[in-house]
Amino acid sequence: MTEEPLRSILIAGVGNAWLRDDGFGGEVARRLAELELPAGVEVMDAGTGGLDLAYEVMRGYDALVILDVSRQGGEPGTLYVMEPDEESVPGGIEDGDQVNPHAMDPQTVLRFVKSVGAWPGRLVVIACEPVDVEEMGWGLSEPVRDAIERAVDLVLETVAELRASARALP
Repeated sequence: MTEEPLRSILIAGVGNAWLRDDGFGGEVARRLAELELPAGVEVMDAGTGGLDLAYEVMRGYDALVILDVSRQGGEPGTLYVMEPDEESVPGGIEDGDQVNPHAMDPQTVLRFVKSVGAWPGRLVVIACEPVDVEEMGWGLSEPVRDAIERAVDLVLETVAELRASARALP
């Protein structure tokens, strides 16, 4: 009896490190890249390169974990786990729609990926409540900086759950 092949999982940090807490995703991705991750798990700091992320997703991952900031109204540094499904993402890119390859936010990336039929099997967004993402500046605020290690642990738990659910599939 052979074991099922491991699912391929892409972990992508997104955001602009020059906008303070918007650098959260990239910082978590950098920390994860320093670890020995299971086979089939890739990490990228997509920064603001949404088109790069879209092309990478189109290579055919079974799961995508996006790391970003999200204003949900909680205390700064609060971590959120969301699992949007394909139906919750608006329709693809319509003929004539303008897509700025230098300003593709995660929602636009997902619309693009959906439009070309490359939706990953599972999508998980791990986000952090920011303090400041509007002012130009370098460095994370204290509450977001304090959430980095918890976010790394949460990503590792999420990857383990994704891999376990893959093995449970018939």
